[in-house]
Amino acid sequence: MHPLMTDNKDPSAEPPEAAKTPQGERIAKVLARAGVCSRRDAERMIEAGRISVNGVLLTSPALNVTSTDKIIVDGKPLPSREPTRLWRYHKPRGKVTTARDPEGRPTVFDALPKDLPRVISIGRLDVNTEGLLLLTNDGELARKLELPSTGWARRYRVRAYGRTDQAKLDALQKGIEVDGIRYGPIQARLERDQGTNVWINMTLREGKNREIKRVLEKLGLDVNRLIRTSYGPFQLGDLEEGVVQEVPERVLMDQLGETDRQKNADQTGRAKKKSTDKKTSGARGARSGGKKSFGKKPTGKQSGGPSGKSSSKKTSMTKKTGPKTGPKSGTGKNADRRR
Repeated sequence: MHPLMTDNKDPSAEPPEAAKTPQGERIAKVLARAGVCSRRDAERMIEAGRISVNGVLLTSPALNVTSTDKIIVDGKPLPSREPTRLWRYHKPRGKVTTARDPEGRPTVFDALPKDLPRVISIGRLDVNTEGLLLLTNDGELARKLELPSTGWARRYRVRAYGRTDQAKLDALQKGIEVDGIRYGPIQARLERDQGTNVWINMTLREGKNREIKRVLEKLGLDVNRLIRTSYGPFQLGDLEEGVVQEVPERVLMDQLGETDRQKNADQTGRAKKKSTDKKTSGARGARSGGKKSFGKKPTGKQSGGPSGKSSSKKTSMTKKTGPKTGPKSGTGKNADRRR
């Protein structure tokens, strides 16, 4: 044997690579992928003794599981993971973005249609904030899209009591510190004056708790209406208040990263071929074609999505369509002012 090809190492001296890394995925991630809850909530459920694996009650989330493991959640087998789905929801004011509210206030989940599968929100909106809220059945997707590192911008229309000018708003692009909290760059454009109020378009990427209200208070403005008009490439458009509409699978696949697209394709067993298979696409349109709206019926045209006509392809779902910036503003001086 050639000297360079001689290997004097004992094969048993080092464990194989597969032995170094536990197989499977962390239990919290698996629960999130199945749409049971978020990773953080999964850890809380484990601490509460609600999860068992192969008949053993878990006490720690530090466990990897595979498809062969039997996972029980609240006494019931873990549901098989469905393909990742995404919905746009026009959240009304007065509803909290949480599954259960200790104060007994109505939640967005209480108002969702009964035939909608279990979903979780991607990020949150304050009780008095309205506009676009994304919902998904995939907790891992929700976690990914909430991270500032994902880089998806959140856009808002803001009405605030007081006066300001574009120069003050431009200064926000350098970031600002409020009460010891540092907020990253914010793009803000003065839209117009309305009596004693101003309308401002704002774009941010962090989305910290009550960020817009705190930043504008620092500028001497009192926010009295806040509307989220987009989250990343997904737009509120003309989606009626209280209506839920599923994002078409082809649009979702276009917006996900390559890894997520492949995972989603693997779940449905269609891989990339589905994008060119018109017959298959039409067959599953009733399930995930994005044409079904849930919630109250709009009084005018079909809202926020395709209507079956040839022009329906110009949906207001993503940036490509150049959608409207949100609901029409109120009239009168100091409308809906809240101190």
